[in-house]
Amino acid sequence: MRPIIEYKDYRVYINDYYRERKERSGFTWREFAKVAGYASGSYLKLVCDGKTRLTQEGAAKTAEAMGLAGYEQKYFLLMVEYNDAKGREEKRTAFEKMITLGKEHKVKIAGDEFFNYFSSWRNPVLRELVPAMPNAKPSEIADQCYPRVSAAEVVETIKFLKDRELLSQDNEGCYHLTDRVISTGPMDVVPEAVHAMQLEMAELAKNALMDLPITERNFSGLTLGITKKAYGKILEEMAEFRRRVIAIATDDDETDQVYRLNLQLFPLTKSLNG
Repeated sequence: MRPIIEYKDYRVYINDYYRERKERSGFTWREFAKVAGYASGSYLKLVCDGKTRLTQEGAAKTAEAMGLAGYEQKYFLLMVEYNDAKGREEKRTAFEKMITLGKEHKVKIAGDEFFNYFSSWRNPVLRELVPAMPNAKPSEIADQCYPRVSAAEVVETIKFLKDRELLSQDNEGCYHLTDRVISTGPMDVVPEAVHAMQLEMAELAKNALMDLPITERNFSGLTLGITKKAYGKILEEMAEFRRRVIAIATDDDETDQVYRLNLQLFPLTKSLNG
């Protein structure tokens, strides 16, 4: 069974624990529930099936039944808080607690690097900009950002990118990308941080529309009546378009400006088919 810090869903952890015990000794859900102090023999199975949830008291009892102690027990309780949090901000706060717990006990929480990377628009922007300005001072790099950031923020961001091995530094002090592209993937790694960045980028897009000349930005849109089938096909086209854009961007070894491309497709009405 994987270490608990590699989990972010307490239901998956409970289910994996149960399956491992069952393979070794014929462990049953009824036995599991009894050890955890539940009257219903099927309660924990219902939890794993997503039909009910653990209270904080129930989470503590279940953690003890699984033999969790110390930071592992605390992490399990925070997983319950994270999974059951309502709203992105609450989930973000809960995951930050998980990261803090990991730091306190010198263990790495799976997903924290993605959480931190996507927590600010400065990280992807400076990751692209810094290698394009070899030997530039932090203040000079800050002046190139739109909107402008401080030199201290540049220094802080560069340190973060180096620590996460998202930038490397050669013997002459110049920075280089360790990978050309970082993707959000299937959006299963701390999506709250990605959502927060998307909101930041949407705000920056609004500012660009208001402040920049049309020669430096491009905005267009379509309002369409479509079916679910057409929606799926459009998503496929957008994915293919993103791949082509990445290929074009990475074909050049040099950068003279950092751009953000937003692709958005969202409903303006409710479904007519319910």
